[in-house]
Amino acid sequence: MPRRALLLLTAVVLALHWLVLVGLPRGGTDQGAPQRLAFHTRMVEPPPPPPPPPPPPEPQAAPVPPPASKPRPRPVRKPPPPPVEAPPPTQHPEPAPATEAPAQAAPFPAEPPAEVPADSSAPTPEVPADAAAPQAPSAPLSPASDPAMPAMAEAASASAPAAASQPAQPAQEASALTAGVEILPPGAAGAVAGTEPPPVRLPPSARLAFDVTGEVKKFHYNASAELLWRQDGTQYEARQQIKAFLLGARSQSSVGQITPQGLRPTRFGDKSRSERAAHFDFERGEVIFSANAPRAAIGSGAQDRLSVFIQLGALLAAAPERYPPGTRITLTTVGARSAERWTFTVEGPQTLELPAGRTPALKLQRLPRPDQRYDQKAELWLGTDMGYLPVRIRLTQANGDFADLSLSHHDTP
Repeated sequence: MPRRALLLLTAVVLALHWLVLVGLPRGGTDQGAPQRLAFHTRMVEPPPPPPPPPPPPEPQAAPVPPPASKPRPRPVRKPPPPPVEAPPPTQHPEPAPATEAPAQAAPFPAEPPAEVPADSSAPTPEVPADAAAPQAPSAPLSPASDPAMPAMAEAASASAPAAASQPAQPAQEASALTAGVEILPPGAAGAVAGTEPPPVRLPPSARLAFDVTGEVKKFHYNASAELLWRQDGTQYEARQQIKAFLLGARSQSSVGQITPQGLRPTRFGDKSRSERAAHFDFERGEVIFSANAPRAAIGSGAQDRLSVFIQLGALLAAAPERYPPGTRITLTTVGARSAERWTFTVEGPQTLELPAGRTPALKLQRLPRPDQRYDQKAELWLGTDMGYLPVRIRLTQANGDFADLSLSHHDTP
């Protein structure tokens, strides 16, 4: 091809390219053409929010150490209140010295028998000291004693109403308590009992040892007891103690003067863990109790729950023919909290087989009073060859508990 034509063709091609390029908008689209806008939507699930951070733990307070316990103060034992207005007894020479009764052992566990009034008292391995003591085997030298174990008497006492709140003694009851010793012959139910002071003959000083068997709430026990009796013609002292292995001891004591009518007590004591006492004031005709019980009226011939056994024997020893079977002897008897009228009936002579051997005796019995639900039955045997001292005593409670003392030996203190 000729060179000229090639150049021309090249120029034409370049011109066409230039025209095309000039007609096109910058960016590669026609400026006059409307731009089509398209919107596209889509659902985009946002990512789950991150879990909130756990709350910071609350600061724990440092444990407070428990306050140091203060040492318990040692209990202060209150001294027993002194007898109220009790005039000091006239001092008399002490009776001839004699061996003291065995030392008291530790108190018994408190185990009050079912429903026994807070007054039945008596000595046995822990004798209920009052006429209604609902517990402890009362030391059986007191018919109003309880054959329950020792601490029981204490528990019963605790349940008794406070003396200060108790009403004064009714006039009728006070009048009965001031009556002297009444002796009613057999078969004379409607007759007036004789109140003339009967003759007495006291036994010489003696020490009596007893073997004791008993039962409390179906629990059978064995124990030992001792009765120490001393007199010098003007004064007397009686002391009784009953002891049981592992259970402890209970004791009763009576001191006073000897008069033509027999024993005249000045003080009666009943002791297990602590001692309660009754102070006699025959001049004022009353007895004062250290247990804050109301005072009780008394008259001539009144005895306590220990001296009553010696006094009964002294009455029978002086005139045995005056007391045939069926005779009833009534006298005021004082315990550590109250005074009552006790009636004993003469049952008749018997011969006993005791640990001390065959022993002739005279039996007396005190039956429960019909108006006293918890009253006890008391059986007493007085040795006719031993100055009518007690050789056997058996106390039976309303619930069947009992204590039985049998003489094992005796000697002179």
